[in-house]
Amino acid sequence: MENAEIVRDWRGRSYLVGPVPADRTRMFRLALVAMAAISPLQYGFAALLARDGAGLLLLAACLVFQAAGALPALHLVRRRRLPVRTALAAGAALTAAGLLTLALTFPAPTGPAVAFLGYAVLGYAVLGGLGAGAVYGVCSEVVSAWYPDRPASRVSLVTGAFGYGAVPLLVWAGIAPATTPWAFGAAALAAAVTIGVAARRLRLPPRHWWPATVDPRAHALDAAILRRTPGAVRQFGLAQALRTRALPALAAILACAGAVSVLDVIVVAATGSWGALALLVALNGAGRAAAMRASEALGRRRVLAAVLAILAAGQLLLLAALHTPAPGPGEVTGAAGGPLLWLGAITAGLGGGAFYPLVASLVREFFGVEKVGEIQAVVYSAKAVAGVLAACLALGALTTPGPALLAATALAALPALATLRLRTPGLPATIPL
Repeated sequence: MENAEIVRDWRGRSYLVGPVPADRTRMFRLALVAMAAISPLQYGFAALLARDGAGLLLLAACLVFQAAGALPALHLVRRRRLPVRTALAAGAALTAAGLLTLALTFPAPTGPAVAFLGYAVLGYAVLGGLGAGAVYGVCSEVVSAWYPDRPASRVSLVTGAFGYGAVPLLVWAGIAPATTPWAFGAAALAAAVTIGVAARRLRLPPRHWWPATVDPRAHALDAAILRRTPGAVRQFGLAQALRTRALPALAAILACAGAVSVLDVIVVAATGSWGALALLVALNGAGRAAAMRASEALGRRRVLAAVLAILAAGQLLLLAALHTPAPGPGEVTGAAGGPLLWLGAITAGLGGGAFYPLVASLVREFFGVEKVGEIQAVVYSAKAVAGVLAACLALGALTTPGPALLAATALAALPALATLRLRTPGLPATIPL
């Protein structure tokens, strides 16, 4: 990069300070749209098609392959062994194949049930899951690399699109349920086009690049940042991070909260209230940016604990809504509990997505930036466990939602209590939290 200068901060970290490219904002927007395009694979399927054991099995398998696809793609792209263009082009093709499979095989199989399930597993779960994982990991990496002075807030906006990107599909299916396969077909075309365009435009900056508009040495000495969101004590490698207590704790938080988040979409969809469902999914995405802004003022751990507590409260509200007696003659309320259902959807939505960028930010602040991509990918792989947990909970929730939602409350509340005890790796145990 021309006119670049290498400087070091008080911790000895190197920065390649250079001009901001004219298309940085465009790259951010393309990454956001690409992330929205993969949302129907998870939230669209969970809301519209995960209604029985076969559907839940497919959803769990898709989440497993989604987690499996993010780790190698992110590892190869970050090490510059796989071009961003190639990774996203493959992600576009695989994502479109997964969505097209849903358009062709649902709502009812046209052949033997075994063959139908086999096509769905291969097309949706394997191909679609791998494609979504690759797009998620690569877009997050590109955005964080181009905004090193504020990676958490920018990545939260991009990953938020992964939450609310399925809202148009849900609205379409809610208005005209018979055209749901066509909606997935349109989503496949949109994914192929938008992710394909992003593949042509997105690229990584030079290693250690820093924007010339921000002084890296002053940024590293910012008192507010050091107090509320302090950096890592040292730069951890993946093997070193795996030996700490913080890494498995963060993975466990993501697995538990991720399972509850998916369960809520299935539970609200089962009530038939498409307005509450669309609101839940929209807030699942929009709440991420709001949580990141709050964490920059109050600290990541406090806000993460609050988000998990909100998620737990959402489960109790949904439980109360589902057990509210049906309205009497002449009474007009919403489906399955009326106002309680909407309040539960709002609460569960606000807590159901915000933990993702908070956990990712804690990974960066606990273990440093040198190997953050590899370490974050390991933590993100806990989403495979979340998928299996969500399928098990949802299987019970479709028949007896009470015990399932109580279990979900515990899965959200227990990590909330443990979050406040997270300790920055490398600090002596005598230093207070």
